[in-house]
Amino acid sequence: MTDRGILVRGGYVLTSSTPEMIEDGAVRIVGELIDAVGPWTDLRTRYPNDEVHGDRHSIITPGFVNTHGHFSEALFTGIAEDFTLWEWIEAVINPTAPHHDYEMAYVGTLLAGIQMLQTGITVASDMFVCDPADRPVTPGIVRALDELGLRGVVTFGAADRRGAAVPAILEEHAALREACEASRLSRFRVGIALLGAQSEELFEHSVRLAADHGSHIHLHEIREEVTAVRAETGRTPIEQCAHLGLFDGPTIAAHCVWVDEKDQEVLAEHRVGVAHNPVSNMILASGVCPVPALRRIGVAVGIGVDGPASNDRQDMLEAIKLAVLLQRVDRLQATALSARDALAMATIEGARSLRLDAELGSIEAGKQADLVVFDGASPALANIHDPFQAVVYCAGPREVSDVWVAGSRSVANGKVTNVDPVDVVERSRPLARKLARLAGLGPHSLLARS
Repeated sequence: MTDRGILVRGGYVLTSSTPEMIEDGAVRIVGELIDAVGPWTDLRTRYPNDEVHGDRHSIITPGFVNTHGHFSEALFTGIAEDFTLWEWIEAVINPTAPHHDYEMAYVGTLLAGIQMLQTGITVASDMFVCDPADRPVTPGIVRALDELGLRGVVTFGAADRRGAAVPAILEEHAALREACEASRLSRFRVGIALLGAQSEELFEHSVRLAADHGSHIHLHEIREEVTAVRAETGRTPIEQCAHLGLFDGPTIAAHCVWVDEKDQEVLAEHRVGVAHNPVSNMILASGVCPVPALRRIGVAVGIGVDGPASNDRQDMLEAIKLAVLLQRVDRLQATALSARDALAMATIEGARSLRLDAELGSIEAGKQADLVVFDGASPALANIHDPFQAVVYCAGPREVSDVWVAGSRSVANGKVTNVDPVDVVERSRPLARKLARLAGLGPHSLLARS
């Protein structure tokens, strides 16, 4: 007797696999996994008693993989727009880092995670940037992700050159790892805020931990970073990370804007995944990641929404669209990146950049049942000439009807199912005001002055 399953129907199923599209298709879910994919009539005939979701006008895609972000920024969005990266770190990130606590991490993750789910994100690769506190801070992220029904590949963005002690940093890593091991949906990686933000002692610890758990690091985001490390070591940050052994374990590198051909070859040789963050790169005037060149030599490039303070909207659909447009305007070439490219980057290629592609990132039998269903009754999707272009260029959060994570609906009919957004918003307000005041953000935040 076959277990009763769920059939999710769509006029177009975009698999990020082979075949890449099934017209009038369906995906069968049993438990947490995809059991079958194929034409609607075939699956309905085989499984007449299954519960049905979606319809013949819907578009179904794999869940989106957000390869880089910072839940630590969730309580201070929409400020400090007129700074480049180093100035912005000094004005916003360094002042707030000492004041995060467990409750801020928990509620902030709920706040940003709601937005992620409503734009189709099913996996968030996060780096929480803060200083160690009396109570571990980062387990609050894991608690929130489990409550939301959102997967996490989570890290503590460790840095000791602000003054944090190495033993305290290692304790925070350990607390986060323990929380992930007890979690239903989250897994741990080692976070490195920036190569130049860690002492030699701490970086040695990071490399050892990363050999077992993998790492998440910012690399080559701006020219000044590359110049500073080269002046100190004689190598670029990418070359230095390879030299010191960081890339011996799985690594996701955020940004990789200022990479020359040698840097690109090192990334490809070590199978380093790249998280491309088009929106924050534009906001902070950092530059343009050479996405086509990286993909051409085999580097897996995913898309990230980056942090709520450097992007502001936690909107994956916006990031996917702008990933295409930024390459086209930078190269003055309409074929620089396509809708199909961008959808692959947001799904299977993002999963590959995190070494998760054997489990998720495409709609295939045996993989995790992480799906996004787009509402074909929406005016934006009323007439589908090309479903790939419809998702990448036409769809927004209003078109996201259902989001399935591990076989459960975390979004149903456009609304998150597991938490109350109104309650989360209310809980976030005093915490945001408290953080703004403690950090002295008065020049940038009206909340710090109220």
